[in-house]
Amino acid sequence: MSESGQLILTQSPSSLPVLASSPPEIVAKAGPAACFAWDEFFLATIRNANTRTAYGRAVRQFLGWLEPGIALTDITPSMVGSYFNQHPGGPSTRKLHLAALRALFDRLVLRHAMLLNPACSVRGERYQVIEGKTPEITIDHARRLLASIQTHISKIGEDDPVTIARPVGLRDRAMLGVMIYTAARAGAIARLRLKHFTYDGSQWNLRFEEKGGKSRSIPVRHNLQEFLLEYIESAGLSNEPPDSPLFRSAYRKTGRLTPKAVSGVDLYRMVKRRLKDAALPTHFSPHSFRVTTVTDLLTQGVPLEDVQYLSGHSDPRTTRLYDRRQKRITRNTVERISI
Repeated sequence: MSESGQLILTQSPSSLPVLASSPPEIVAKAGPAACFAWDEFFLATIRNANTRTAYGRAVRQFLGWLEPGIALTDITPSMVGSYFNQHPGGPSTRKLHLAALRALFDRLVLRHAMLLNPACSVRGERYQVIEGKTPEITIDHARRLLASIQTHISKIGEDDPVTIARPVGLRDRAMLGVMIYTAARAGAIARLRLKHFTYDGSQWNLRFEEKGGKSRSIPVRHNLQEFLLEYIESAGLSNEPPDSPLFRSAYRKTGRLTPKAVSGVDLYRMVKRRLKDAALPTHFSPHSFRVTTVTDLLTQGVPLEDVQYLSGHSDPRTTRLYDRRQKRITRNTVERISI
């Protein structure tokens, strides 16, 4: 904001989201109220960037499907229904796209750009997910993965062998430990700062900034505490500012860490690389550790609400999607078929 009160953009117009810069032609022709509703919906109502992108893609795809010359107020429930009858996406994609249209049209009705919501009466198909699709990494494989990471190297000194810490190895072991022992999402791990790793006088804790604006603090178990403290010391982060990233990216293959934080994509690539180095199946992802942790705790009789808090789910039904115990029962059952 300038001294005169004028808003000054810190980004160039070319770097601003497409959703903000140009509503579709059909919305622009509907008048100022429609344009206002469009900007309000995508730039003010939806706070999650991923949801904004997904809804924007869904809405633009539908509006692009309409015949040229159709006005916004001419859209009918039959048009919306016909669109979804030929929609090429899977059930979950169609469900998301219908939700996006309903939400946007509700906003347009609220701002008097449309009389009624044409997507409101369109029924979505029944789609129930009993078990998530993320593959579960076994406990044995997780242990092998942690043990496979080389955290120190030995060099021959003048008198005796010298052991030298490898910051990248210690970092990767610590990140994998956080995935396993806190069930945190990759994005939340990438956002960790030094100030989020704190000691309260009795134990160490990690505070995660989760999606949806949620913040939760998870106690750090003993071996994860060792992983993190050893990494921080070897990386020279003990005296860094509290707002500094906890997990730093590396300068290519030099083994040296940068001042910049890792990203969720970096964590994904690290997991794939470490799996390959350990000669383990590479179809696992950072999310696989959440599945294993949730299933393991539920198998041990830990209450669902406790596991739900650890995994950061708002709904216990989401936590149940990570439970692979039924899959194990089914596997044992089919193996008993006598044929």
